This record gives sequence, C-alpha cells and structure tokens, in this order.
Amino acid sequence: MPDDPPTSEPAEQCPDCDERPFCQDCDDRVDEVHETVDHSVLCSTCVRRWSQCEYCERYTDDGAATVNGDIVCNGCHLDHYWQCSDCRLLSRYLRSVDTGQEVCRDCEYQYRVCDDCDNLTTNDDYCISCSRDRRDDHIHDYSYKPDPYFHGQGPVFLGLELEIKTRSNSLQACAEVAADHLGGLGYLKEDGSIGYNAGFEIVTHPMSYEWAIDEFPWNMLRELRIRGAYIDDSVGIHVHVSRKGFDSPAHVYRWMKFFYRNEVEAVRLARRRSDDWASFTPETRAGIAKFAKGERFGYGRYQAINVFPEETFEVRIFASSLHRQQVQAALAFIAASVEYTRTLTSGDVTRRRGWEWTAFVTWVRAHPIYLPLLAEMEALQCAS
Repeated sequence: MPDDPPTSEPAEQCPDCDERPFCQDCDDRVDEVHETVDHSVLCSTCVRRWSQCEYCERYTDDGAATVNGDIVCNGCHLDHYWQCSDCRLLSRYLRSVDTGQEVCRDCEYQYRVCDDCDNLTTNDDYCISCSRDRRDDHIHDYSYKPDPYFHGQGPVFLGLELEIKTRSNSLQACAEVAADHLGGLGYLKEDGSIGYNAGFEIVTHPMSYEWAIDEFPWNMLRELRIRGAYIDDSVGIHVHVSRKGFDSPAHVYRWMKFFYRNEVEAVRLARRRSDDWASFTPETRAGIAKFAKGERFGYGRYQAINVFPEETFEVRIFASSLHRQQVQAALAFIAASVEYTRTLTSGDVTRRRGWEWTAFVTWVRAHPIYLPLLAEMEALQCAS
C-alpha cells in the first residue's frame, strides 16, 4: 500500500497579515473580542478583572453599583440611571415620594400608596398634597389670625389654644368635628410643635371665664377622642389673658410674682414641666418688675409666661388634654390667680402669707365658680 500523505500543518501568519486586535491590558493578540467602554478590546483572561456594564454590555474598570447587583459604566449612568434616595443604588426606574425623595422598586414597598392619587407617602392614607387639598377648608396656616371677637363680659378675657394630635387617616374627620362644634367661637391652625399633617391647634376668640364654662362646646373633646385624636408630651395648652383685665402694673406684678413663687405647685397642676416650651428661668423671675411695666422683649416666647404678645400674656405651662375638667382647670387657674392677686395687699402677704399656695387654695375653696380648678387640685394632690 502506498504511504499516507503527510499531514499538512496550518500555515502561520506573519505579523503583517495577522488581523487580530491586541488586548488593552496584556498586549497579546485577542481570539475572542471583549469590547471596553472606550472601544478598546480585552482578551478572555484579562476581561475577568473588569466589570460588564448591565446596560451597554461593554466592559469597564470603573462604574457604580445598581439595584440589580450589577455595575453600570459612567457613561450609561449619566444617561440612563438615577440614584435611589433610600438605598443609594442606581436604578433605571424610580418612583416619587411626597417628601420629595425618589425610590427604586425594591425600596418603594416601605411606603404606602396615597388613596387619592396613587403616589407614595409616609402618611397613613393620603400624601401631603392630597391631605392639604382635603383639609384646606378647616385648618389654616400658622400665621392665620383673624380679628378677635369677644364673648362674655370683661374685663378679663381668656383665649384658649389647645394642641391635639391625630393620625393622618383621622385628621380630616377630627378637623370637621372641631370646626362644626366651634362655629364662630374659634378656628383651627397648623402648629410647628405638632408637625405637618399630624394634628392641629384649636384657637378660640377671647372669652370671659364664666362664658367659657357655660358656653364652650365641651362635648367636642369627647367626640375628638372617639374620632382618634390624642395628646402626647409634645403638645400643650396655652391660655392668653388680656392685659386690659389687670388694674395696674402693680396688679400684673403681684400676679406674676405669685405665679413664679409657686412654681412647684403650678407645674404639678399643669401636669408637666417643659423647659423647652414653658421655662421658669431665673432671668424671667428677676425681670418681673420691668415686665409689669410693659417691657415685652424679655427672654424669648418659650417662657412659663410669654410677655411678647401686645394685648395679652400667654401662659404656656399646661399639658394638653381632651378631658373637660383638665381644660377647664387651666382656664380657671388663670382666671382665679388674676382675681386672687387683684386685691392682694401687703398685709395679706406679711400677716396671712398671701404669696403661699395654701392661702390661694383657701381662697379658691371660698369661690365655687372655680370648682373645676379645685377638683383638679384635689385629683393632683395640690389642694393644701
């Protein structure tokens, strides 16, 4: 048999005829091309040290992480991706939240969907925009201040500011209840201590104490509780008392002096001590004489008695409440303390210890009109 013909070896190409590109990293010829983002190529060995962009599928030695666990090159990042506000990873699809943030699909499940517009929200039912639309008829801006309308006979008039909180899904219902009960007696406002979309402040027009006890819609407090309103340590009751209700600067001095001398009992009656919102500072105590003469620019408005208002003194010490006796007691304490100090003489102070709390309690017992105050004093064990 004839011998098999010899096997032919593939001819080697000379460098001038080899058209394979060179690897960007190792400079060897590339059999399988892996293109980089700058249009160079990598060999199959060197490409392992690079990352493939999930969008353009080219390779990069830089880039940023995406929500899919991959990398996107810088060019595709700028043109096609955005950063999630929560996880800080890049995504092609983000969804807006009513706080102004934008979140990816993985993070959106931490939020609720607004019942009206389907936008994401941190609230219970409605986003901030829809909540504002739903409540504009009842809750006014913080700066809202209509001309006062006086109820009852003076000269002492009291203005009640009652801060309450609600969940967002009960805000509208509570606002409607309060507005319906108040009628022309008062109005509702936003307040910084409550927080946006978390409740409101009930503000009344000036009332005499007697008129308030008889005519204020006290059943409103119970209905607000039923509808989901509540209070916590961040909200309070402020009572304004008219400056014109005092006989003289000396009367103002006696009232403020009595108030600050009985700080311990006043704080117990108020059911809270709040150095942030209603502070009993030594500086204010020392400045009583000048405040009584009309000085209004003392040590800030967050004092136990805020002297800044032009027409009133604002007593800020009380914890908020949705219970009739506690709110009535706050009004009664201010009204009673004004009347108690109206005729307080130096002889009362020196011979009958007129500055002391026990003397005031004795006086309150002799004036049945202040029964809510006496009942609250007894409940809080400060009636002696």
